[in-house]
Amino acid sequence: MEESVLTDDLVRQLMNVGEVDILVGLPTYNNVKTVVPVTQAIVAGLLKSFPRERAAIINPDGGSNDGTRERVAEASISDVRHVANLYTLRTLHSISTQYSHTPSTGTALRTILAAADLLRAKACAVISPESTNAQPEWIERLLRPIYSENYDFVAPTYRRHKYEGVLLTNLVYPMTRALYARDLREPYASEFGFSGRLGGQFLGEEVWQHEVGRSGAEISLSLSAITGGYRICQAFLGTKVLADRRSSDLVGAMRQTVGALYWSLEARYSAWSNNSEVQPVPTLGKEYEVTLEPVRVNRKSLRDMFSSGVVELDSVLRSILSDSTMADLQRLAKAQEDEFCYPEGLWARTVYEFAASYHKAVMNRDHIIQALVPLYRGRMCTFMMENRNASAEQVEKNIEVVCREFERQKPYLLERWNGGK
Repeated sequence: MEESVLTDDLVRQLMNVGEVDILVGLPTYNNVKTVVPVTQAIVAGLLKSFPRERAAIINPDGGSNDGTRERVAEASISDVRHVANLYTLRTLHSISTQYSHTPSTGTALRTILAAADLLRAKACAVISPESTNAQPEWIERLLRPIYSENYDFVAPTYRRHKYEGVLLTNLVYPMTRALYARDLREPYASEFGFSGRLGGQFLGEEVWQHEVGRSGAEISLSLSAITGGYRICQAFLGTKVLADRRSSDLVGAMRQTVGALYWSLEARYSAWSNNSEVQPVPTLGKEYEVTLEPVRVNRKSLRDMFSSGVVELDSVLRSILSDSTMADLQRLAKAQEDEFCYPEGLWARTVYEFAASYHKAVMNRDHIIQALVPLYRGRMCTFMMENRNASAEQVEKNIEVVCREFERQKPYLLERWNGGK
């Protein structure tokens, strides 16, 4: 499978570079509006923090037709040096390849992994082209623990608004923490660092033979680091600002995160089925930071989409959920707006029942993931209502309550996993 990403042209470019110490991946697809400042931040970070090391940037592109690749090439090193007064003792190489005519985050990551393996890179980082406020310091924070302190995986932590990343704080983070017993705040991230050792091992994993390898490989890499005995840590990068996207693909986000998380349970059953106490992850800088700027949210719309989803997907949900959970959701769907509350306990039970049904393939697995979307909107509505006037400290406490509930109900997942409905 590796030859599908290591094209002849890419191999020639990599051979011209030779071996490197540091590799930074910048996967793109139609990011012409944001890619230049991100590229310049990467270059400045490399020149500032690793001026003596052999370094390269690789840009795997998913078929951009807006000039993204050209803009990456135009973000010249000389311009950044002039602005930042930075110099390097070695040539900083830039490699670009188009891996497909359709974007795939997994294929982009696989291209970076294959290039790192061929270049024998010691430390690697991936930066999102949509992180419009990427800073040169991100390169240091993601790569230095690997290059100088023998860590194998560096996940980011960010400064986020209290309503941002609800899927992460109410599902992906609590479930990952509960099952794999590591307090990794961002198990699915668009910026992260990894060692050549971890990258080489992950490149040979089975995930690439499945659809999840195309759309959820990032969280699979995090879980490989957690379960494979690798040294992991977190690094605070600061504010996370993404390019403005007019439409948010919640189903796609669910596939990339929850779908990949559910899929991982099969191969990693021995790792998560044992009861073990959650262990902290070393954090460089702040563990997390919440901001409280006023944001308008249409909570009524979220509640209505939840209620209509419960009604319209009645037969589907009955195939996935227990009778008691289904009854609770039906009562909730009829609740008045001021009485609506999707509590943590019911939410954790719902997520775990979906995971067990995914394992048993009670129907097409993608349909299972799609059926979770309206229920998540209901939980999102409750989380936002509960935290309307909450301080940063209270928001953190409320997220911790969700995590504790997922941990408390872990035996229930095992019961459903190994038993009947």
